[in-house]
Parts: sequence; C-alpha cells; structure tokens
Amino acid sequence: MARRVYLHIGAPKTGSTYVQNVLWSNRDRLAQTGILLPGSAVAQDQAMADLRAAPWRDPEVYWTWDRLAEKARQWPGDVIISNEGLGAATGEQAARAVTSLGAGEIHVIVVGRDLWRTFPSFWQQSVRARSGWRFEEFLRAVEEGRCEVFWENHTAVRMLRRWGDLVPAQRRHLVTVPAPGAPPEVLWHRFAGIVGIDDGRCELTVPAANPSLGAAEIELLRRVNRKLGDRYPLRTPYRRVVHRHLVDAVLKQRAGQQRFGIGLDRADWVLDLAEAQIKELRDYPCQIVGDLDDLRPAKLTPAGTPDAVDDDHLLDVAIETIVDLLGHAHTLDERAEQQPDDVLTRLKNRAAGGVKRRLRRVIRRDGR
Repeated sequence: MARRVYLHIGAPKTGSTYVQNVLWSNRDRLAQTGILLPGSAVAQDQAMADLRAAPWRDPEVYWTWDRLAEKARQWPGDVIISNEGLGAATGEQAARAVTSLGAGEIHVIVVGRDLWRTFPSFWQQSVRARSGWRFEEFLRAVEEGRCEVFWENHTAVRMLRRWGDLVPAQRRHLVTVPAPGAPPEVLWHRFAGIVGIDDGRCELTVPAANPSLGAAEIELLRRVNRKLGDRYPLRTPYRRVVHRHLVDAVLKQRAGQQRFGIGLDRADWVLDLAEAQIKELRDYPCQIVGDLDDLRPAKLTPAGTPDAVDDDHLLDVAIETIVDLLGHAHTLDERAEQQPDDVLTRLKNRAAGGVKRRLRRVIRRDGR
C-alpha cells in the first residue's frame, strides 16, 4: 500500500504543463527517492477520462482509473498523480478516486491563478478543444451566470470543495500561481515543497509550458472549428490532426503574436470577483502555499480582443499559415522518404502491441 498519494488535480492553465514536464523528465530520479509517477503522462490522462466517464474517452485504451489506482496501491512509498482534468470530476467521481487509492494518506493539491489571466486562458483552451464561440460571447455568459462550467472546472474554490472535503484539512493544499513576471521555478518550488521533493533533486531545464496563441491565431482556429462540421470530433481525432498539424506545428510557432485579454472596461467586475474568491479561500480550511494576494489581479494593462481582429489581417495570417502548413507537410514527406524502414518497423510494432493488448484482455476476461 502506498504511504502517501498526492493528487494534483488542476486547475488547467495554472502552470500544470510546466510542473508535469519537470516531474516526468525526472521520473527515474524521483523513483530512486521513493516517489512513483505511475504509468505515463498519457496513461494518467486516459485514467482521468475513464474516471470522469468523459464522452470523448476512448473505451479501448489500456489505462483505466482502476488500473492506475492499482499501480499506486502496489508502491510502498509516495505516489504523485498529476492531471489538470481531474479537477472537473463530480463529487461522486472524486470520492471513488480517493477510496480506490487505499493509501495511508491522500493529499489533494489545487493550483489557483488570478481571474484576469484565467478568463482568457479558459476561453482559449475551449477553442483549442474545438469550440467556436467568440471571446465576448464567453465573457457575457460568465457575467450573466450562464457559464457554470468555468467556475466548476477552472477555479480553486469549487475544486477544493469537491475534492478537498474528502480529506482532512491538513492534507488539502492550495498553491497560488505567482504574479506575472515571476520565474517558473517559483511555482515548481511551491509544488515540490508539498510532495517532499528536495531542492536540487530535479533537473528544471525541461520543455517550456504550453504556450498561448495570439489574437489572430486563436481567431483563425476558432473560425476553422466552425467550418469543420462533423470532421475530427473530440477528442483523439481532433488532437491527432488539428492540434498536431495546425496548432502545434504552425500556429504556436508564429512569431510576433499579439496578446489579447479582457478590456479595462471590465476591470472593476474582475476585481470584485477576485476579492470574493480570495475571501472564500481564506475561510476554507486548507494549507496555502504562496500568498492569496497572488490571486488579486495585477498589471491590468489594455489588451486587444480576438473579436476585433481585422479581416484583412486575418486573411494575411491565414495565407501565411497555409504556406507554413505546406512546409510542414514537405518536412513530413522528407522524413518518410528518409526512414521508410523505420516507419514500417514502428507500424509493425504498433500493430503487434495492439494484438498483445487484445490478447491480454481476452486472457484476463477468460480467467475471471
């Protein structure tokens, strides 16, 4: 049985990609100190989708929540499970997860970020998850109380009440994202202190966090989503095609992207929401790592909105994107021509792996 299990459940866009990059890049080092990361980043994502019974999950994947929990239970030391999608689980699903781990101690870690940065990040992530609504439509929906999914899935308060209430107060941890301009190491050290990773134990030169798209780039993606119709549905087909070949290979790579955000006309509204959130968290019994003042928006500078991107400019960006897509396709062709044997070998291995997994399922089913 695991001694302690640390559940890092989100929220999305709170530096989770950076933290996870550090964890997985140092997996072997951590195992030597008695800390297990069960499965892989993909495995934990598959297990999260299974736990939530998400409509976009792939029922044929190997990693279910029960399989991940079993791996955790078998480890005699400490375990870290980190996936920002876990925070969106229902109360019933969260209770099932905590019970299934059977550890001596379960700790819940939630990371909170100020709303001034969270609102644009949430909307961008929704577009990168195939939605087609405008930024102004989203903000209006929040103002009018028609966007509960934002509060449920992207704010520390709601996540702590669903997950944190399942464990004692001393095992609930709220980490605050440092104010803009702070080095990423600050967030890592806050997280590492909770899970008992000593300074210097992990190599921090890891891939950068998931970068945001600029105003024109995210508006282009939004319009593409609107035109896709039924093609590349969530979640796997969209990631394999649109994310891989358009978002990651082209849009993220564009230089000189124009940042966007909330207009100053909504500053008072956001500040009032932030104060209410800070008060609620101050009253909630948990261990705060960082400072609740980090959740108070700072540097409220004017920013453009994707809704206002000029059509002529968007056309230029679209043409440049097509050119870059052609270059990306050419690179893929060259790789395929240079390594035909390697590609064939990988395909054979992948097919063989699929056969082995199906045989394992049959053997387990018949052995019950």
